[in-house]
Amino acid sequence: MKKLSLVFAILFALQSFSQEKSFEIIGTLKAEDTEQPLESATVYVERVKDSSVVSYTISDKYGKFKIENSTYDKSLNFYVSYVGYRTYFKVIEIDKEQIDLGAIVMPLDNQLDEVLVKSTAPITIKKDTLEFNVKSFKTKKDANVEDLLKQLPGVEVDDEGGITVNGKPVNKILVNGKPFFGDDPTITTKNLTKDIIEKIQVVDTKTKSESFTGEEGDKENKTINLTIKEENNKGVFGRVSAGAGTDDRYEYAGMVNLFDNDRRVSVLAGGNNTNSPGFSFGEISKMFGRGGSVSFDSNGSFTIDGRSFGGGEGITTSQNAGVNYADVIGEKTDVSADYFFSSSNSENESSSERETILSNSRYFTNSDSRSNNDTDNHSFNLEFEIETDSTFQINIEPSFGYTTSRTLYNSNEETLDEDLLLTNQSDVNSNVERNIKRFSNDISITKRLGSRGAFIKAEIETSVNQQDSDDYLTSNTEVFGSNPEVIDRNQFTDGENNSYGVSTKLSYRLPLITKKFFLNLDYEYARDKDNNKESTYDYNDVTQGFTDFNTDLSTDFQYTDNRSIPSVGLSYRGEKLSTSFDLGYNIRTLKNQDGLRPTFNVERNFENIEVNSYISYRFSPKSSFYVNYWLDNEPPGLRQLQAYEDVSNPLQTIIGNPNLEPSNNHSFYLGYNAFDWQKGTGFYVGTNASVSNNQVVAKTTVDEETLKRTTTYVNVNGNYNIGSWLNYNKDIKLDTLRTIKLKLRASYNISESINFNNDVKYASKSDRISPRLGIDFIWDKVFEFKPYYQVSFTNTAYDIEAFDDRQFTSHNAGVRTATFLPKNFEWRNDVSFNYNPNVADGFQKSAWFWNSTLAYSMFNDKAVVTLKVYDLLNQNTNAMRIATQDYIEDKQSTVLRQYFMLSLSYKFNSLGSKGETDDGGVFFMD
Repeated sequence: MKKLSLVFAILFALQSFSQEKSFEIIGTLKAEDTEQPLESATVYVERVKDSSVVSYTISDKYGKFKIENSTYDKSLNFYVSYVGYRTYFKVIEIDKEQIDLGAIVMPLDNQLDEVLVKSTAPITIKKDTLEFNVKSFKTKKDANVEDLLKQLPGVEVDDEGGITVNGKPVNKILVNGKPFFGDDPTITTKNLTKDIIEKIQVVDTKTKSESFTGEEGDKENKTINLTIKEENNKGVFGRVSAGAGTDDRYEYAGMVNLFDNDRRVSVLAGGNNTNSPGFSFGEISKMFGRGGSVSFDSNGSFTIDGRSFGGGEGITTSQNAGVNYADVIGEKTDVSADYFFSSSNSENESSSERETILSNSRYFTNSDSRSNNDTDNHSFNLEFEIETDSTFQINIEPSFGYTTSRTLYNSNEETLDEDLLLTNQSDVNSNVERNIKRFSNDISITKRLGSRGAFIKAEIETSVNQQDSDDYLTSNTEVFGSNPEVIDRNQFTDGENNSYGVSTKLSYRLPLITKKFFLNLDYEYARDKDNNKESTYDYNDVTQGFTDFNTDLSTDFQYTDNRSIPSVGLSYRGEKLSTSFDLGYNIRTLKNQDGLRPTFNVERNFENIEVNSYISYRFSPKSSFYVNYWLDNEPPGLRQLQAYEDVSNPLQTIIGNPNLEPSNNHSFYLGYNAFDWQKGTGFYVGTNASVSNNQVVAKTTVDEETLKRTTTYVNVNGNYNIGSWLNYNKDIKLDTLRTIKLKLRASYNISESINFNNDVKYASKSDRISPRLGIDFIWDKVFEFKPYYQVSFTNTAYDIEAFDDRQFTSHNAGVRTATFLPKNFEWRNDVSFNYNPNVADGFQKSAWFWNSTLAYSMFNDKAVVTLKVYDLLNQNTNAMRIATQDYIEDKQSTVLRQYFMLSLSYKFNSLGSKGETDDGGVFFMD
């Protein structure tokens, strides 16, 4: 019966296509008041029957538009919408292939008093805002916000939930202008449902103070604001789910939201033992633990120059709970708060074999380790936005956190020389308990001065981080050779690591040209202080306790970093061009006091120039160009400056260098973004480059006989990195239901690193190119087929004879499918194949990974039953080969394996009744 239903559904769809008529609507838009072309007006057609959007486009800089599509309707409603102008409306008969509407003159919104028609454009483009009307974009009935975002033009959502809009990443998501459970956007996108959202607004990311003063925000990052329907701002909605599977796998989640106009309360809770972070509700593949799913090239994954592709270690059992609150107090104060609790237990076993290459020899290290970690974390965040009047704003954002953890760890390791003779070996067992308390508070006070764009702003940021630890350690180390030695340790370490930070900044903006050209004066003072105290005691057999203080393994440091930075700058903000240039002078004092070894006290003074500048040009609302250059400096780390010998690891001694200089980093970024609404194409290209002077690198010397290592730190010049990327997307609509999406991505990176190998200085140059092609075929409500292929070529060359140049090639292919027939069923598959021909003999060169889910919706899509299979082929592994400048390592650890799970999800909704609001005037044309 089900097969017969599928056949009839397909035949019905084919019959519908046979009745469709292709059409093309063209014309030109002109403003009545200026008689100039109207660029970026929204032009769209709707079905007369149900007002569903058939197609839409955006007018070009000449005011021209063209809508191409097909329909089986005899007539369509035609609209033109532009901010500040009366919406144009006309019923168009679809009686010929091309319909030329000629010139359409758009009058100002307040010049005509015509009949009002309730209709909203699918897309509205304002100066700084891109706005989508949710009802114009079709999704499945139980879609969440992430499902909706995937339907929006120019919006991409990756497998991890990361979002880009016209090639620019989204780093913040708000609900009615307020945060929703902190900074994790996936909690919002995966758990709020589409049916409560009215509009999606996309803007440049700004702080609240920047929005208040009208400053330029972060043009390379976007913020999405989800606007709740006005009639849905009162009521309760939510979702609960639970699942059980083979191998005692389980998951559960629940979320309840109470909306009462300006007041919003949300509560959520969840848990699983499937390595799944955050919250999900059992539907389709969203509860899969990405930590266990890997992309592997050499029997698991492959890492080139320290970049890991794949992996995922251990199995984690986690529980989470949280509450979010937002409200308006009186008429002047907006408040939001959230509390979040997370608890996890992680178990892992790993083994590795490493070959380390020296300038004149090599040695081999084999190790095995086991760990068990329990962590509880509490976090509490508050935000107050107070506007005493239209010119004065106060923002207060305190944050609190408390974490406790316990880690049990044991390992054994052996080192062999190049003749495979055992040189040293060690066994380590440790039990560490930590308590961490965190507090931070950001306060900004802003006063607008007059109407020309002047303001004065004071900001203060404070942070406190206090960590206490108890570390019980036993170890046995044996060194062989002509002078053998045995080092046994049974110790307790009482650790106190506290850090305090305060930063204040005073800013004044003076307009030279009203609201366009400004002189910016800033002064910043910052002080960071770190106290590091570790008191180590050896076990005393006589007293039967840890009573013997070990000076060599104890520390008592106080490290301060004081910065005073005056700066001056100019900024310009026009309709299309925005630019800024800020020049600062950093007067820095680094001071390190050693309470146990006063001879190692050090104080250093530095003075450096800092630069931050950018140029942004908006060719049109469809395309923009951005260039950024900045110069900053970074001080050496606390341990890098400490001249004492750290012998906590008997096989590796670390000696700091008090003469280190801060590193100076020159960085450059260039990007071009374009999305053509008429052609359905997106083109994004960019490059970034960085050059570092006085970069701090480790310098390690290995004893030829014992293979003990001694490491210190030095400054080097000449490190650089240049990367570039290109993304091209093209949507090809075959008809009203079927679409092909082409996705081409390519990246290229070249870098040079200066390092040391056994006191020999050398340089390594690496370049990598990685193109990727994807072709998505989407048949609305019927089928999705999304194959992709990626290949990566990497070449690393060394100027030292001991190292052979390396070339690596890896291939990654896969396909994602979704089937939506018969009705209420949804079957999804995610299959990936990885191949690397360069791995060593004995390692798997290729592997498959397959996840599959089958879901059935019932009770008017309120409930979903899901059967899913993780690692259907039972081939999951995270064995990997890591290749860096001076070693090659094969490693494998515990990984989540195949399981089957049956889940049930149910959603409820008692929000206000649906209704339509007046969306503005529309004038009719015959």
